[in-house]
Amino acid sequence: MREWIPRPARVGSHRPGETAIARPHTPLLSRDLIARTALALVDRHGPDGASVRRVAARLGVNPASLYNHVPNRAAMVEDVRALVSAHIDSAPLRELPWEDALRAWARSYRRAFAVHARVVPLLMTERASAPVLLAQYEDFAAAAERAGWTPREVIPLLTAFESFILGSVLDMSGPPVVFDPTGQEEAFPRFAAAFETLGDENPDDPVATRAFELGLDMLIASARPR
Repeated sequence: MREWIPRPARVGSHRPGETAIARPHTPLLSRDLIARTALALVDRHGPDGASVRRVAARLGVNPASLYNHVPNRAAMVEDVRALVSAHIDSAPLRELPWEDALRAWARSYRRAFAVHARVVPLLMTERASAPVLLAQYEDFAAAAERAGWTPREVIPLLTAFESFILGSVLDMSGPPVVFDPTGQEEAFPRFAAAFETLGDENPDDPVATRAFELGLDMLIASARPR
């Protein structure tokens, strides 16, 4: 009689009396994973990527499963805002003189969102309440008040900078040059001459960064209370 040798149990099988241990088919959900998945979908598809149904499909789960971790779509959008905003460095607003601080903070803000330009229109649909961003706004408000701005002026001042920064991000995400007077030089000679100078610039970024730095200089020059 041959000696009986037990075979290793197959994955998903079990012997009588043993409890089967199911192998998960999808990653364990978490609020962070949901937000990162939503951000990746927005990077690819634009604001439409941040739908609960689309995020759930990408994760291979039922949409209702997401609500065990995030209360609603608005909260998911805020989590996306937090992911991007975490890369903004507001330390200069606490540590540097006002004008130097504004320049370093604005450049950091632009870099953070330049990587995820398609998220900008999405974030315009919800009120900003992510703690990581509000902490940075607190740094801005404190720095502005130290520079002499009143509390009533802080939010308009912040909005002016944010509108400029995010506008520059959207400018970066479009064609390198959005205007072209070719063929109409005689009708618009001065603008055509200015357009010709772009041939001497970096073809991948002939305008956007120079425009950002020029505009930032102008904003900072006016950033002292009148």
